[in-house]
Amino acid sequence: MMRILLLIGIIAFFCPLHAQTPAPAGSPSLEQRVADLEAYVNNSSRAADTGGAIASNVAGPGPGYNAWMMTCAALVLFMTLPGLALFYGGLVRAKNVLSVLAQCLGIVGLVTILWWVAGYSLVFSRGSPFIGGLKFAFLRGVDARPNNDYSFWASQNVFAMYQLMFAIITPALIIGAVAERMKFAAVLVFAGIWMFVVYFPIAHMVWGVDGWMNGVWNAAAKITAIDFAGGTVVHMSSGWSALVLCILLGHRLGFRKEIMAPHSMVLCMVGTGLLWVGWYGFNAGSALAPDGIAANAFMSTTLATAVASFIWAMLEYALRGKPSVLGFCSGAVAGLVVITPACGYVAPSGAVIIGIAAGVVPFFACTKLKLWLGYDDALDTFGIHAVGGTLGAFLTGLFATASVNPNLSLVLGAPLNPATQNGLARIVGHTLWIEQLKAIVVTILVAVVGSAIIGALVRGTIGLRIAPEIERQGLDINQHGEEGYITS
Repeated sequence: MMRILLLIGIIAFFCPLHAQTPAPAGSPSLEQRVADLEAYVNNSSRAADTGGAIASNVAGPGPGYNAWMMTCAALVLFMTLPGLALFYGGLVRAKNVLSVLAQCLGIVGLVTILWWVAGYSLVFSRGSPFIGGLKFAFLRGVDARPNNDYSFWASQNVFAMYQLMFAIITPALIIGAVAERMKFAAVLVFAGIWMFVVYFPIAHMVWGVDGWMNGVWNAAAKITAIDFAGGTVVHMSSGWSALVLCILLGHRLGFRKEIMAPHSMVLCMVGTGLLWVGWYGFNAGSALAPDGIAANAFMSTTLATAVASFIWAMLEYALRGKPSVLGFCSGAVAGLVVITPACGYVAPSGAVIIGIAAGVVPFFACTKLKLWLGYDDALDTFGIHAVGGTLGAFLTGLFATASVNPNLSLVLGAPLNPATQNGLARIVGHTLWIEQLKAIVVTILVAVVGSAIIGALVRGTIGLRIAPEIERQGLDINQHGEEGYITS
């Protein structure tokens, strides 16, 4: 009975509404329609995409996939505006809150323009193992049809906008390390050049279908590494660059001599909550489908984040006698960062272990390492994103399992890749961590060297740092002609 009902449903879904009208000559058979339905449900290639004997009846995208990806894209933008803006804005002093908001807004506009001009193409078109080509420059040809290199069912224009949100938040993370002392113009110039020198190459190497470090989809990858949602691409690249830039800028006036406490932990807490919610689009959305892999990423993200938030605050409780709201917030963000590269590859117990590590290692990086080395990372971008992203990339190599994500033992076929094996089946659970270390080293080198060169060039031309008198008075009134709070 159930089989009969299923068959009726399939016929009703795929056949014309007016059953009395004969189908045009040469139209797909019921078998062809069922094959398309199975491919849609399983998020697999259609017959036309693989050269199968059964011709595909579907030429366009799957509506469910587009709905999922558009929702996730909105959530990732939600992470920057307002999530990161409020999180960072609450952590600075009141006289500088608008400067953080303006920098986030400026980066959103700038990166969107660069993404349209060439960024999307340099990351996601085929080219060399290190950078893509210009096939999609100015988003030429990026329309509602799927790009089968990355998704069989989501429209390429939706995929491009989803990936734009990752490109937006990455340079925005850097401003946390240089808050309260960097020129607005310098922020924009640095971010614009940095996208071409650091972000676009790393993103292509890790996520491009022919990328040098894309262990999942490129059987010819020289480094067989994995990064589900951006441990190397987003967090390591921004975090290590932030360290370089804050060293080039130097300490804030009064560093370690004056109290520089957050002006609003309420804003910080609200921003943390928005980041956590938006991060589900970041992590679960990276499955590029509302499937079982996305469901696992959703679960592992929740577990690691909650555990890390609790562990961080409990460490404060044990060592300082008081668990702070800032500790809960910092731990939550650390958990989100560390689980990001692993979320679609690890089982629940692995996610909990990663959460514990995320609560411990970045805690000591922010409270001890910064003190020992003396750099002025204003909002702990390095301690959370660089240290956390590096930790997550390494732990992914230890806890990834093909039982959670079958792509870790994938047999590749046309049109994704003419090779037969992606190489991960041999090393998952064994030596994958070595490949992860290789990817970590490459990412650090590109980010550090690239940022040092860009920072030196900007400092030598327009200058990086605001004048001392402006820093004392605050960036809001001097750089933007506004004040965050009117008290008189």
